[in-house]
Amino acid sequence: HHWSYTGACVWVPDPDAVWVSALLLQDYSPGEKHLLLQLSNGKETHYPVASHSDLPPLGNPDILEGENDLTALSFLHEPAVLHNLQVRFLDYSSIYTYCGIVLVAINPYDQLPIYGEEVIDAYSGQDMADMEPHIFSVAEEAYRTMTREEKNQSIIISGESGSGKTVSAKFTMRYFAVVGGAAQQTSVEEKVLASNPILESIGNAKTTRNDNSSRFGKYIEIGFGRKGDIIGANMRTYLLEKSRVVFQASAERNYHIFYQLCASRELPEMRALKLDAPENFRYTSQGGEMQISGTDDLSDLERTRNAFTILDVQPDQQMELFRILSAVLHLGNVNIQASGRSSDRSYIDVRNLLGVEGPHIAHWLCHRKLAVGGEMLVKPVSGQQAIEARDALAKHVYGQMFAWVVQRLNSALRTQRGQAKSFIGVLDIYGFETFDLNSFEQFCINYANEKLQQQFNRHVFHLEQEEYVREELAWSRIEFSDNQQCINLIEGQLGLFDLLDEECRMPKGSDESWVQKLYDQHLNNKPHPHFQKPRMSNSAFVVLHFADTVQYECNGFLGKNRDTVFEELVNILKASQSELVAELFQQQGNVSSVANGSVRSGKRATKEHKLTVGFQVSCYGFIVKILTLYSPHSDLDERVTLNFIRTVQGLLKGRSDGQPPQLLMDVRRVFPVTFPYLPPPVLHAEQLVIPDCLKISFLRRA
Repeated sequence: HHWSYTGACVWVPDPDAVWVSALLLQDYSPGEKHLLLQLSNGKETHYPVASHSDLPPLGNPDILEGENDLTALSFLHEPAVLHNLQVRFLDYSSIYTYCGIVLVAINPYDQLPIYGEEVIDAYSGQDMADMEPHIFSVAEEAYRTMTREEKNQSIIISGESGSGKTVSAKFTMRYFAVVGGAAQQTSVEEKVLASNPILESIGNAKTTRNDNSSRFGKYIEIGFGRKGDIIGANMRTYLLEKSRVVFQASAERNYHIFYQLCASRELPEMRALKLDAPENFRYTSQGGEMQISGTDDLSDLERTRNAFTILDVQPDQQMELFRILSAVLHLGNVNIQASGRSSDRSYIDVRNLLGVEGPHIAHWLCHRKLAVGGEMLVKPVSGQQAIEARDALAKHVYGQMFAWVVQRLNSALRTQRGQAKSFIGVLDIYGFETFDLNSFEQFCINYANEKLQQQFNRHVFHLEQEEYVREELAWSRIEFSDNQQCINLIEGQLGLFDLLDEECRMPKGSDESWVQKLYDQHLNNKPHPHFQKPRMSNSAFVVLHFADTVQYECNGFLGKNRDTVFEELVNILKASQSELVAELFQQQGNVSSVANGSVRSGKRATKEHKLTVGFQVSCYGFIVKILTLYSPHSDLDERVTLNFIRTVQGLLKGRSDGQPPQLLMDVRRVFPVTFPYLPPPVLHAEQLVIPDCLKISFLRRA
């Protein structure tokens, strides 16, 4: 049979534009080795075709140009999706497009005037189908389903670093604050929104990919009462990137709060903190970038302080927090000399700010307690070890401060007005990351994203197909790429985390011997399809993630996984004159293990039964469990009636043209064919648009 497609539009790969469209100048007969195409610039070209399955993807008809739901396209493949998103973005200035139950958002890197209260009012109470795609539409859908069906909902926001997740999470919260707000718009709604500037200043930083990158993951549950009004909220945070406190890559910054404090050093109440310009602190200057264009650190601190006030953190406690943060900066400037004599200058500031004895801290940064034959010995450590001890202390102080703030926010957000009847959860997790140098932090983040992707696959494909099984429909199974293999490589038995934890327990464990064991296990012993060794390096490994292939440098993995701080230093801080410092370090035994990036079980910080960070990341599966409990959002579309499908199947069985029977399903696109939202009570054949690629044009309208 010949394919008569002359004049059809096809997509061909292009080194610069990724895909370009071309016209087919003559028909294709099976067995031909070339297609004659005309490119958009008028040039004719011979496109090589190895086999029938090698034909270039077909373009969609012009009438579908800029369609606001991708599932409405006749052909759904990569070039069609990209082209449609591009048309919507450039020609219609629309950053949002539906893809069935998923909203695709493109970051415009600009403030758009589409989030005001008048827009919220327009979306409130409307059906998704009747409105242009918008983040408010997703929020409204979750809100309506929750109030109508009394079922908890969750909104998952995922995407790579810098794609706009945090901003989307803020807008969903703003939406709930407006539609779920009481008349006087105060208290809880205001507090829920006020948690944003605080978490941003202590948890976000400039990276090379994003000026305001969240360096932690968060899951916020917003509780609603009987009348659909917000009555409280609770948040969990994950995987704070503590290494940023002591080190920044080139062109990156430390956490915003440090620059906000340095910018406010002239304020009368800040003078006692002895702050300086950020260039003069080791912990704020390593990336070489002090300023973010368009950001005013001084006025941002004002915003942070106002938010603290709304959340009932009193000014004197705020000042205590700022003193602790300043102490971290001063700690970074402590000079440690190899002779073991340390300079005094910085201890003076640290001592005053942390309310502790300077010489004690100096002593325990440069010495360590060892148990030898039942005796306790104190031995001096090398200059390098002392520097590591100083950095570990700074990271630990910051981690405890972060956990304390989250705890305070939660107590301020707890429901005042009775028990919440239902919840909407908003998950804003780190995007998938790949930098020039990738370390333990990127590894944890990308693993978390791998888990989320699996969750997404399960909802979109797996559950969908289970429904077909329940309905006893005949259809060809869609193979979607399940990333379970990659997840097993990371979290399974003898997987990367498993071997890492084991190496951390070895007295002589090292990053190098760990990576050697990875090669032995996953290259030589049982080669794993998602694991590789880089050609030029013996101290790195490569993981083939669903989103990208990433090379991780093993340097520092063990230390970051152990996350140890020495007990003597912690004891000094526990005895601090500053109530807040003492409180930060008293709370260690009882902070919940998942919520806090630095777990210490009980009193002794150096004991082996402490949970490693890797173990806590695996607890990340816990969030996936929460999401699985909440309704998969799939009853959004009214399905075609069973009766209609049975009729079609009857017709298919009676076909005489020798084609195999198929359900209304296109196997090359992994989307169930669903009809737009609520169909009219009577479905007439002419209202159905049946894509050509389904090859059921023989079902002529009777």
